[in-house]
Amino acid sequence: MTKLAGQILTPRGWHAGELEFDTGIIGIKSRLSAPNRFIAPGFIDVHVHGGGGGDTMDGLEGIKTLSSFHAAHGTTSLLATTITNPWENVLKALKNIQQAMNAKNWVGSRILGAHLEGPFVSPHKLGAQPPFTVEPTAARVQEVLAFAVIKVVTLAPELVGGLAAAEAFLEAGVRVSLGHTIATAEDANAVFELASRLKRASQISGTHLYNAMGGLEGRKPGVLGALLANPNAYGEIILDFEHIHPTSFRAAFFAKPEKLMLITDAMRAAGMPDGQYDLGGQIATLENGTAKLPDGTLAGSVLTMLGAVQNAVKAGLALEVALKLASSHPAQYLGLTDVGKISKNARADLVVLREDLSLEAVYIGGQLVQ
Repeated sequence: MTKLAGQILTPRGWHAGELEFDTGIIGIKSRLSAPNRFIAPGFIDVHVHGGGGGDTMDGLEGIKTLSSFHAAHGTTSLLATTITNPWENVLKALKNIQQAMNAKNWVGSRILGAHLEGPFVSPHKLGAQPPFTVEPTAARVQEVLAFAVIKVVTLAPELVGGLAAAEAFLEAGVRVSLGHTIATAEDANAVFELASRLKRASQISGTHLYNAMGGLEGRKPGVLGALLANPNAYGEIILDFEHIHPTSFRAAFFAKPEKLMLITDAMRAAGMPDGQYDLGGQIATLENGTAKLPDGTLAGSVLTMLGAVQNAVKAGLALEVALKLASSHPAQYLGLTDVGKISKNARADLVVLREDLSLEAVYIGGQLVQ
């Protein structure tokens, strides 16, 4: 059993005390005074491609590399995220994620499943996605569902077969995240109405809000406006101050204070020196903390979840709130009840921060990994 004293973030707020845990949380003993360290639930990243030189599309070793890197920065569980690629490469990636989920003695962030970002996206809003988009036919949807690893799918609802694909994914328990899309607000609302009919309203989200989905205008709210206006929809946000202005972040937060999730959308260059790196078969150049394709398009990020939390505080959120955007909100989104919180019998997935919000320690299932 491990004991750790500090300011503990519980579902009821901060609590000065001593946390007792092994693989799970045993309990909290109150103390009149506790060290000036913050003990919080481990971070959950629902959208991350790579890090530390590894990438989901590399295979099992790439997934091991990225999970080890992000564990060292506070991410205790994640969704290994694919990128638009030739169909056979997408299927291989899902098989490798399946192996990672079932691997014994895994070291690094726990692999909760896959986020299938592409190839069911718009060729007109690729962002940094390679041009290998396909329509979400019933056969293709069933082929990827057969791996039983997809937890989130990014989908452009305006594609031929988009609404039928959304229905199939929702009925399979997969979260449908609207993104890389030129859809209208009406297209998005059709998905919301479908989800409500299926009693899956909380399984809808938006992939990296603001990015690759167009803007919001008074007469043309678009997908962004539809997502911000829907009280049931969750939303991802890349808070590296490259993809998002602090004011845009605050606008999204006040629109959905209980449904916003910090993500990294990190690519393999996260944690690596400046240079050139592969991104789904494309060359991305990392320079001064920003990764771009040759045409200047942002190529994912080199963000960590710890960095995202620190940035949320810089943008004006209280630490307690910023931490929830990285832990309890994604846990609720994924329907997980044993992570994202510090309470009795929950998994001992924990981050320990110093007073200056630098990282002191990370525990995954009670094991010290950093």
